[in-house]
Amino acid sequence: MTARLLRLELRRNAMVWMLPLLGLLFWLVAFRRGVAYPPLWNIRATSMQTAAVSVFAPSVVGVAAWIGSREGRHGMTGLLTSTARPRWARQVVAWAATTCWALLAYLVCVGVLYGVTAAQGAWGGPLWWPAIVGAASLPAFAAAGFAAGALRPSRFTAPVAAVGVFLALQLTVQLIHGDRSHWQISPLVANPWNLGADQGVATFYRYLPDLPIAQLLFLAGCTAALLGVVGLPAGSGGPWLRRSAAAVTAAGLLAAGTAAALAGTARIDPHGMVAIPVLHRAADDRPVPYTPICGGAPVPVCLHPAYAVYLPAAVEALAPVLGAMAGLPGAPVRVTQAATTYRSGPGGIGVARSGEAWSRTPTEYRLLLPSQLPGRTLTLEQVAAAVRADAGHDIVASVIGAARDATPAQDAVVAALLGTPASVTDPDAAAAAQRLAALPPDARRAWLADHLDALRAGTLTVEQLP
Repeated sequence: MTARLLRLELRRNAMVWMLPLLGLLFWLVAFRRGVAYPPLWNIRATSMQTAAVSVFAPSVVGVAAWIGSREGRHGMTGLLTSTARPRWARQVVAWAATTCWALLAYLVCVGVLYGVTAAQGAWGGPLWWPAIVGAASLPAFAAAGFAAGALRPSRFTAPVAAVGVFLALQLTVQLIHGDRSHWQISPLVANPWNLGADQGVATFYRYLPDLPIAQLLFLAGCTAALLGVVGLPAGSGGPWLRRSAAAVTAAGLLAAGTAAALAGTARIDPHGMVAIPVLHRAADDRPVPYTPICGGAPVPVCLHPAYAVYLPAAVEALAPVLGAMAGLPGAPVRVTQAATTYRSGPGGIGVARSGEAWSRTPTEYRLLLPSQLPGRTLTLEQVAAAVRADAGHDIVASVIGAARDATPAQDAVVAALLGTPASVTDPDAAAAAQRLAALPPDARRAWLADHLDALRAGTLTVEQLP
Protein backbone atom coordinates (compact mmCIF):
# COMPACT_ATOMS: atom_id res chain seq x y z
CA MET A 1 0.00 0.00 0.00
CA THR A 2 2.81 2.42 0.92
CA ALA A 3 4.75 1.55 -2.27
CA ARG A 4 1.65 2.19 -4.37
CA LEU A 5 1.09 5.54 -2.68
CA LEU A 6 4.72 6.43 -3.27
CA ARG A 7 4.39 5.64 -6.98
CA LEU A 8 1.34 7.89 -7.18
CA GLU A 9 3.18 10.72 -5.44
CA LEU A 10 6.20 10.32 -7.71
CA ARG A 11 4.01 10.64 -10.81
CA ARG A 12 2.17 13.76 -9.71
CA ASN A 13 4.90 15.45 -7.70
CA ALA A 14 5.48 19.11 -8.49
CA MET A 15 9.26 18.65 -8.23
CA VAL A 16 9.20 17.02 -11.68
CA TRP A 17 8.42 20.39 -13.24
CA MET A 18 11.35 21.98 -11.39
CA LEU A 19 13.98 19.60 -12.76
CA PRO A 20 14.81 21.63 -15.91
CA LEU A 21 15.09 24.81 -13.82
CA LEU A 22 17.34 23.06 -11.30
CA GLY A 23 19.57 21.82 -14.11
CA LEU A 24 19.83 25.30 -15.58
CA LEU A 25 20.59 26.91 -12.22
CA PHE A 26 23.21 24.27 -11.43
CA TRP A 27 24.87 24.92 -14.78
CA LEU A 28 24.87 28.69 -14.25
CA VAL A 29 25.97 28.74 -10.61
CA ALA A 30 27.91 25.54 -9.93
CA PHE A 31 29.05 23.92 -13.17
CA ARG A 32 30.44 26.99 -14.93
CA ARG A 33 32.16 28.09 -11.75
CA GLY A 34 33.60 24.62 -11.16
CA VAL A 35 35.06 24.08 -14.64
CA ALA A 36 36.60 27.56 -14.50
CA TYR A 37 38.95 26.20 -11.83
CA PRO A 38 41.88 23.96 -12.81
CA PRO A 39 41.02 20.23 -12.88
CA LEU A 40 41.70 19.63 -9.19
CA TRP A 41 39.29 17.46 -7.21
CA ASN A 42 39.74 19.48 -4.04
CA ILE A 43 38.73 22.86 -5.42
CA ARG A 44 35.97 21.60 -7.69
CA ALA A 45 34.33 19.31 -5.13
CA THR A 46 34.32 21.81 -2.27
CA SER A 47 33.10 24.70 -4.42
CA MET A 48 30.45 22.38 -5.87
CA GLN A 49 29.05 21.62 -2.42
CA THR A 50 28.60 25.29 -1.59
CA ALA A 51 27.12 26.21 -4.97
CA ALA A 52 24.86 23.15 -5.25
CA VAL A 53 23.35 23.64 -1.81
CA SER A 54 22.71 27.30 -2.63
CA VAL A 55 20.94 26.27 -5.84
CA PHE A 56 18.88 23.35 -4.56
CA ALA A 57 17.86 24.64 -1.13
CA PRO A 58 15.32 27.34 -2.14
CA SER A 59 13.80 25.22 -4.91
CA VAL A 60 13.41 22.10 -2.80
CA VAL A 61 12.02 24.02 0.17
CA GLY A 62 9.55 25.91 -2.01
CA VAL A 63 8.22 22.83 -3.79
CA ALA A 64 8.05 20.82 -0.57
CA ALA A 65 6.12 23.64 1.14
CA TRP A 66 3.68 23.75 -1.78
CA ILE A 67 3.10 20.00 -1.57
CA GLY A 68 2.93 20.03 2.22
CA SER A 69 0.21 22.67 2.17
CA ARG A 70 -1.80 20.85 -0.50
CA GLU A 71 -4.42 19.33 1.77
CA GLY A 72 -4.85 22.51 3.81
CA ARG A 73 -5.09 24.82 0.79
CA HIS A 74 -7.80 22.68 -0.78
CA GLY A 75 -9.72 22.21 2.46
CA MET A 76 -9.37 18.43 2.33
CA THR A 77 -7.85 17.80 5.74
CA GLY A 78 -11.13 16.74 7.35
CA LEU A 79 -12.23 14.75 4.32
CA LEU A 80 -9.03 12.69 4.24
CA THR A 81 -9.23 11.87 7.94
CA SER A 82 -11.32 8.80 7.13
CA THR A 83 -8.71 7.28 4.78
CA ALA A 84 -6.88 4.08 5.67
CA ARG A 85 -3.57 5.81 6.15
CA PRO A 86 -2.98 8.39 8.92
CA ARG A 87 -2.26 11.91 7.79
CA TRP A 88 1.34 11.73 9.00
CA ALA A 89 1.97 8.61 6.91
CA ARG A 90 0.60 10.31 3.79
CA GLN A 91 2.73 13.36 4.45
CA VAL A 92 5.90 11.31 4.92
CA VAL A 93 5.26 9.54 1.62
CA ALA A 94 4.77 12.88 -0.17
CA TRP A 95 7.98 14.16 1.42
CA ALA A 96 9.82 11.01 0.28
CA ALA A 97 8.63 11.48 -3.31
CA THR A 98 9.79 15.11 -3.33
CA THR A 99 13.15 14.08 -1.89
CA CYS A 100 13.59 11.33 -4.50
CA TRP A 101 13.15 13.72 -7.42
CA ALA A 102 15.46 16.28 -5.84
CA LEU A 103 18.11 13.63 -5.23
CA LEU A 104 17.82 12.38 -8.79
CA ALA A 105 18.41 15.88 -10.17
CA TYR A 106 21.30 16.45 -7.77
CA LEU A 107 23.02 13.17 -8.61
CA VAL A 108 22.76 13.83 -12.34
CA CYS A 109 24.19 17.34 -11.97
CA VAL A 110 27.05 16.25 -9.71
CA GLY A 111 27.72 13.24 -11.92
CA VAL A 112 28.18 15.48 -14.95
CA LEU A 113 30.59 17.79 -13.12
CA TYR A 114 32.58 14.89 -11.69
CA GLY A 115 32.63 13.17 -15.07
CA VAL A 116 34.00 16.27 -16.79
CA THR A 117 36.63 16.67 -14.06
CA ALA A 118 37.74 13.05 -14.43
CA ALA A 119 37.86 13.39 -18.23
CA GLN A 120 40.17 16.39 -17.87
CA GLY A 121 42.72 14.19 -16.14
CA ALA A 122 42.35 15.26 -12.52
CA TRP A 123 44.85 13.38 -10.35
CA GLY A 124 43.60 10.96 -7.72
CA GLY A 125 40.02 9.97 -7.09
CA PRO A 126 36.92 12.10 -6.57
CA LEU A 127 36.21 13.69 -3.21
CA TRP A 128 32.95 12.06 -2.17
CA TRP A 129 32.35 13.77 1.16
CA PRO A 130 31.27 17.13 -0.32
CA ALA A 131 28.90 15.33 -2.68
CA ILE A 132 27.47 13.24 0.18
CA VAL A 133 26.87 16.28 2.38
CA GLY A 134 25.13 18.05 -0.48
CA ALA A 135 22.91 15.01 -1.07
CA ALA A 136 22.10 14.69 2.65
CA SER A 137 20.98 18.31 2.77
CA LEU A 138 18.12 17.69 0.32
CA PRO A 139 15.96 15.51 2.64
CA ALA A 140 16.45 18.14 5.36
CA PHE A 141 15.41 21.00 3.08
CA ALA A 142 12.43 19.00 1.84
CA ALA A 143 11.42 18.30 5.45
CA ALA A 144 11.76 22.00 6.32
CA GLY A 145 9.55 23.04 3.43
CA PHE A 146 7.04 20.29 4.08
CA ALA A 147 6.76 21.21 7.76
CA ALA A 148 6.20 24.87 6.87
CA GLY A 149 3.51 23.97 4.34
CA ALA A 150 1.74 21.45 6.55
CA LEU A 151 1.66 23.69 9.62
CA ARG A 152 0.89 26.96 7.80
CA PRO A 153 -1.02 26.02 4.64
CA SER A 154 -1.22 29.03 2.36
CA ARG A 155 -0.35 29.94 -1.20
CA PHE A 156 2.25 32.33 0.22
CA THR A 157 3.99 29.71 2.35
CA ALA A 158 6.07 28.25 -0.47
CA PRO A 159 7.72 31.47 -1.71
CA VAL A 160 8.21 32.79 1.82
CA ALA A 161 9.81 29.52 2.94
CA ALA A 162 12.07 29.37 -0.11
CA VAL A 163 13.34 32.92 0.34
CA GLY A 164 13.63 32.48 4.10
CA VAL A 165 15.79 29.36 3.83
CA PHE A 166 18.05 31.00 1.25
CA LEU A 167 18.58 34.04 3.47
CA ALA A 168 19.07 31.86 6.55
CA LEU A 169 21.79 29.86 4.81
CA GLN A 170 23.61 33.00 3.77
CA LEU A 171 23.31 34.37 7.30
CA THR A 172 24.85 31.26 8.86
CA VAL A 173 28.10 31.65 6.95
CA GLN A 174 28.25 35.37 7.72
CA LEU A 175 28.27 34.46 11.41
CA ILE A 176 31.36 32.24 11.10
CA HIS A 177 34.26 33.92 12.89
CA GLY A 178 37.33 31.84 13.58
CA ASP A 179 37.72 28.09 13.42
CA ARG A 180 35.65 27.20 16.50
CA SER A 181 32.32 28.49 15.29
CA HIS A 182 29.19 26.36 15.72
CA TRP A 183 27.91 27.84 12.44
CA GLN A 184 30.39 25.71 10.50
CA ILE A 185 27.74 23.02 10.70
CA SER A 186 26.01 24.74 7.77
CA PRO A 187 25.92 22.50 4.67
CA LEU A 188 27.35 25.42 2.68
CA VAL A 189 30.71 24.91 4.44
CA ALA A 190 33.08 22.38 2.88
CA ASN A 191 36.38 23.74 4.19
CA PRO A 192 37.44 26.63 6.47
CA TRP A 193 35.02 29.31 5.38
CA ASN A 194 37.42 32.22 5.88
CA LEU A 195 39.87 30.68 3.40
CA GLY A 196 37.50 30.71 0.45
CA ALA A 197 38.50 28.71 -2.63
CA ASP A 198 41.83 27.10 -1.80
CA GLN A 199 43.77 24.77 -4.11
CA GLY A 200 46.26 23.90 -1.40
CA VAL A 201 43.80 21.85 0.67
CA ALA A 202 43.29 18.07 0.41
CA THR A 203 46.05 17.35 -2.11
CA PHE A 204 49.20 16.46 -0.19
CA TYR A 205 46.98 15.21 2.66
CA ARG A 206 43.60 13.51 2.72
CA TYR A 207 40.37 15.43 2.93
CA LEU A 208 39.29 15.15 6.55
CA PRO A 209 35.84 13.62 7.09
CA ASP A 210 35.43 15.24 10.52
CA LEU A 211 33.22 18.16 9.54
CA PRO A 212 31.22 16.18 6.94
CA ILE A 213 30.39 13.55 9.56
CA ALA A 214 29.16 16.24 11.94
CA GLN A 215 27.16 17.83 9.12
CA LEU A 216 25.56 14.50 8.23
CA LEU A 217 24.56 14.00 11.85
CA PHE A 218 23.13 17.53 11.94
CA LEU A 219 21.19 17.12 8.71
CA ALA A 220 19.82 13.74 9.74
CA GLY A 221 18.74 15.22 13.07
CA CYS A 222 17.07 18.19 11.38
CA THR A 223 15.26 15.89 8.96
CA ALA A 224 13.94 13.70 11.77
CA ALA A 225 12.95 16.63 13.96
CA LEU A 226 11.09 18.43 11.17
CA LEU A 227 9.24 15.31 10.05
CA GLY A 228 8.41 14.59 13.67
CA VAL A 229 6.93 18.07 14.09
CA VAL A 230 4.58 17.37 11.18
CA GLY A 231 3.18 14.41 13.09
CA LEU A 232 2.50 16.29 16.33
CA PRO A 233 -0.85 18.06 15.53
CA ALA A 234 -4.03 16.36 16.71
CA GLY A 235 -5.22 15.37 13.23
CA SER A 236 -2.00 13.60 12.27
CA GLY A 237 -2.94 10.24 13.78
CA GLY A 238 -3.73 8.38 16.96
CA PRO A 239 -2.04 8.81 20.34
CA TRP A 240 0.57 6.15 19.65
CA LEU A 241 1.51 7.78 16.34
CA ARG A 242 1.78 11.21 17.90
CA ARG A 243 3.93 9.87 20.73
CA SER A 244 6.18 8.30 18.11
CA ALA A 245 6.36 11.64 16.30
CA ALA A 246 7.32 13.34 19.56
CA ALA A 247 10.07 10.77 20.16
CA VAL A 248 11.38 11.25 16.62
CA THR A 249 11.38 15.01 17.13
CA ALA A 250 13.27 14.75 20.40
CA ALA A 251 15.83 12.36 18.93
CA GLY A 252 16.32 14.62 15.93
CA LEU A 253 16.84 17.70 18.08
CA LEU A 254 19.33 15.82 20.23
CA ALA A 255 21.30 14.69 17.17
CA ALA A 256 21.29 18.15 15.60
CA GLY A 257 22.33 19.80 18.87
CA THR A 258 25.13 17.29 19.37
CA ALA A 259 26.44 17.91 15.86
CA ALA A 260 26.39 21.69 16.33
CA ALA A 261 28.25 21.29 19.61
CA LEU A 262 30.88 19.14 17.89
CA ALA A 263 31.33 21.79 15.21
CA GLY A 264 32.04 24.29 17.97
CA THR A 265 35.08 22.23 19.05
CA ALA A 266 36.61 22.24 15.56
CA ARG A 267 40.02 23.66 14.76
CA ILE A 268 42.05 24.30 11.62
CA ASP A 269 44.63 21.55 11.31
CA PRO A 270 48.11 22.29 9.86
CA HIS A 271 46.93 21.07 6.45
CA GLY A 272 44.10 23.58 6.14
CA MET A 273 41.13 21.36 6.96
CA VAL A 274 38.57 21.34 9.74
CA ALA A 275 39.46 18.81 12.44
CA ILE A 276 37.05 17.86 15.22
CA PRO A 277 38.91 16.14 18.09
CA VAL A 278 36.14 13.66 18.94
CA LEU A 279 35.78 12.54 15.32
CA HIS A 280 39.39 12.84 14.22
CA ARG A 281 41.54 9.83 13.32
CA ALA A 282 45.31 10.02 13.45
CA ALA A 283 45.52 7.93 10.27
CA ASP A 284 43.99 10.82 8.31
CA ASP A 285 47.06 12.96 9.09
CA ARG A 286 49.39 10.84 7.00
CA PRO A 287 50.45 12.39 3.66
CA VAL A 288 49.06 10.90 0.47
CA PRO A 289 51.83 9.06 -1.42
CA TYR A 290 52.50 10.25 -4.96
CA THR A 291 55.11 10.20 -7.70
CA PRO A 292 56.11 13.72 -8.77
CA ILE A 293 56.10 14.76 -12.39
CA CYS A 294 59.21 16.59 -13.60
CA GLY A 295 60.26 18.73 -16.51
CA GLY A 296 63.10 20.97 -17.54
CA ALA A 297 66.85 20.50 -17.84
CA PRO A 298 69.58 20.61 -16.64
CA VAL A 299 67.83 21.29 -13.32
CA PRO A 300 64.46 19.49 -13.19
CA VAL A 301 61.35 21.14 -11.78
CA CYS A 302 59.11 18.56 -10.06
CA LEU A 303 55.49 19.12 -9.01
CA HIS A 304 52.75 17.11 -7.40
CA PRO A 305 50.83 15.35 -10.20
CA ALA A 306 47.63 17.13 -9.18
CA TYR A 307 49.28 20.38 -10.30
CA ALA A 308 50.45 19.01 -13.66
CA VAL A 309 48.67 21.83 -15.46
CA TYR A 310 51.15 24.29 -13.92
CA LEU A 311 54.33 22.36 -14.79
CA PRO A 312 54.99 23.99 -18.21
CA ALA A 313 54.49 27.46 -16.71
CA ALA A 314 56.84 26.72 -13.79
CA VAL A 315 59.51 25.23 -16.06
CA GLU A 316 59.34 28.19 -18.45
CA ALA A 317 59.47 30.70 -15.61
CA LEU A 318 62.55 29.18 -13.97
CA ALA A 319 64.43 28.06 -17.08
CA PRO A 320 66.59 31.23 -17.44
CA VAL A 321 67.52 31.21 -13.75
CA LEU A 322 68.20 27.48 -13.47
CA GLY A 323 70.12 27.43 -16.76
CA ALA A 324 72.43 30.19 -15.53
CA MET A 325 72.85 28.68 -12.05
CA ALA A 326 73.18 24.98 -12.91
CA GLY A 327 76.32 23.46 -11.47
CA LEU A 328 77.36 26.54 -9.48
CA PRO A 329 78.17 26.06 -5.78
CA GLY A 330 74.98 26.38 -3.74
CA ALA A 331 72.68 26.13 -6.77
CA PRO A 332 69.80 23.63 -6.54
CA VAL A 333 70.10 20.28 -8.27
CA ARG A 334 66.32 20.04 -8.33
CA VAL A 335 63.25 22.17 -7.64
CA THR A 336 60.45 20.37 -5.84
CA GLN A 337 56.99 21.47 -4.75
CA ALA A 338 56.28 22.10 -1.07
CA ALA A 339 52.99 21.64 0.70
CA THR A 340 51.25 24.46 2.54
CA THR A 341 50.81 24.82 6.26
CA TYR A 342 47.97 26.68 7.98
CA ARG A 343 47.75 28.43 11.30
CA SER A 344 44.74 30.15 12.80
CA GLY A 345 45.35 33.35 14.72
CA PRO A 346 43.60 36.52 15.88
CA GLY A 347 44.11 38.12 12.49
CA GLY A 348 42.73 35.18 10.53
CA ILE A 349 44.23 32.08 8.97
CA GLY A 350 47.87 32.30 7.91
CA VAL A 351 49.11 30.20 5.01
CA ALA A 352 52.78 29.54 4.33
CA ARG A 353 55.24 27.02 2.96
CA SER A 354 55.49 23.84 4.99
CA GLY A 355 59.08 23.54 6.14
CA GLU A 356 62.14 25.43 4.89
CA ALA A 357 62.59 26.73 1.38
CA TRP A 358 65.92 24.93 0.99
CA SER A 359 66.89 21.33 1.56
CA ARG A 360 70.66 20.86 1.65
CA THR A 361 71.02 17.08 1.26
CA PRO A 362 70.94 17.26 -1.71
CA THR A 363 70.52 20.95 -2.45
CA GLU A 364 66.90 21.40 -3.47
CA TYR A 365 64.66 24.42 -3.61
CA ARG A 366 61.13 23.75 -2.35
CA LEU A 367 58.73 25.73 -4.50
CA LEU A 368 55.36 27.01 -3.32
CA LEU A 369 53.07 27.68 -6.26
CA PRO A 370 51.01 30.87 -5.98
CA SER A 371 47.92 28.80 -6.83
CA GLN A 372 48.39 26.91 -3.55
CA LEU A 373 47.57 30.07 -1.63
CA PRO A 374 43.99 31.23 -1.02
CA GLY A 375 42.68 33.90 -3.33
CA ARG A 376 41.52 34.35 -6.86
CA THR A 377 42.36 31.80 -9.53
CA LEU A 378 45.41 32.78 -11.60
CA THR A 379 46.01 32.18 -15.29
CA LEU A 380 49.06 30.19 -16.37
CA GLU A 381 50.77 33.42 -17.42
CA GLN A 382 50.13 34.94 -14.00
CA VAL A 383 51.42 31.80 -12.28
CA ALA A 384 54.60 31.89 -14.40
CA ALA A 385 55.18 35.56 -13.59
CA ALA A 386 54.67 34.96 -9.86
CA VAL A 387 56.98 31.92 -9.84
CA ARG A 388 59.68 33.90 -11.63
CA ALA A 389 59.37 36.84 -9.26
CA ASP A 390 59.24 34.76 -6.08
CA ALA A 391 61.05 31.44 -6.52
CA GLY A 392 63.39 32.74 -9.22
CA HIS A 393 64.43 35.66 -7.05
CA ASP A 394 64.98 33.39 -4.03
CA ILE A 395 67.19 31.01 -6.00
CA VAL A 396 69.39 33.72 -7.52
CA ALA A 397 69.64 35.68 -4.27
CA SER A 398 70.63 32.58 -2.32
CA VAL A 399 73.31 31.50 -4.78
CA ILE A 400 74.97 34.92 -5.14
CA GLY A 401 74.55 35.88 -1.47
CA ALA A 402 72.03 38.68 -2.02
CA ALA A 403 69.46 37.48 0.47
CA ARG A 404 70.06 40.45 2.82
CA ASP A 405 71.58 43.90 2.30
CA ALA A 406 72.29 43.25 -1.37
CA THR A 407 74.94 45.36 -3.08
CA PRO A 408 74.13 47.25 -6.31
CA ALA A 409 76.08 44.62 -8.26
CA GLN A 410 74.06 41.81 -6.71
CA ASP A 411 70.82 43.66 -7.47
CA ALA A 412 71.93 44.04 -11.06
CA VAL A 413 72.71 40.32 -11.40
CA VAL A 414 69.35 39.33 -9.91
CA ALA A 415 67.48 41.68 -12.25
CA ALA A 416 69.46 40.49 -15.29
CA LEU A 417 68.75 36.81 -14.63
CA LEU A 418 65.08 37.47 -13.93
CA GLY A 419 64.75 39.54 -17.08
CA THR A 420 63.70 42.67 -15.20
CA PRO A 421 66.54 45.21 -15.58
CA ALA A 422 64.05 48.07 -15.53
CA SER A 423 63.09 47.19 -11.95
CA VAL A 424 66.48 48.36 -10.60
CA THR A 425 66.23 51.90 -9.26
CA ASP A 426 69.95 52.72 -9.28
CA PRO A 427 70.85 54.00 -12.80
CA ASP A 428 74.31 52.45 -12.85
CA ALA A 429 73.01 49.10 -11.59
CA ALA A 430 70.17 49.19 -14.12
CA ALA A 431 72.63 49.78 -16.95
CA ALA A 432 74.84 46.95 -15.71
CA ALA A 433 71.78 44.65 -15.51
CA GLN A 434 70.90 45.46 -19.11
CA ARG A 435 74.44 44.68 -20.24
CA LEU A 436 74.48 41.34 -18.41
CA ALA A 437 71.02 40.41 -19.68
CA ALA A 438 72.12 41.11 -23.26
CA LEU A 439 74.93 38.52 -23.09
CA PRO A 440 74.40 35.06 -24.64
CA PRO A 441 73.35 32.48 -22.01
CA ASP A 442 76.67 30.58 -22.18
CA ALA A 443 78.72 33.74 -21.80
CA ARG A 444 76.55 34.92 -18.92
CA ARG A 445 76.91 31.61 -17.10
CA ALA A 446 80.69 31.54 -17.65
CA TRP A 447 81.00 35.03 -16.20
CA LEU A 448 78.90 34.02 -13.15
CA ALA A 449 81.10 30.96 -12.56
CA ASP A 450 84.26 33.08 -12.67
CA HIS A 451 82.98 35.89 -10.44
CA LEU A 452 80.66 34.02 -8.03
CA ASP A 453 83.03 34.29 -5.06
CA ALA A 454 83.40 38.04 -5.52
CA LEU A 455 79.64 38.43 -5.88
CA ARG A 456 79.03 36.55 -2.66
CA ALA A 457 81.68 38.56 -0.83
CA GLY A 458 80.07 41.80 -2.00
CA THR A 459 83.34 43.12 -3.40
CA LEU A 460 82.20 43.28 -7.02
CA THR A 461 81.08 46.69 -8.32
CA VAL A 462 78.56 47.44 -11.05
CA GLU A 463 81.38 48.75 -13.24
CA GLN A 464 82.96 45.27 -13.19
CA LEU A 465 79.86 43.65 -14.63
CA PRO A 466 80.33 42.75 -18.31
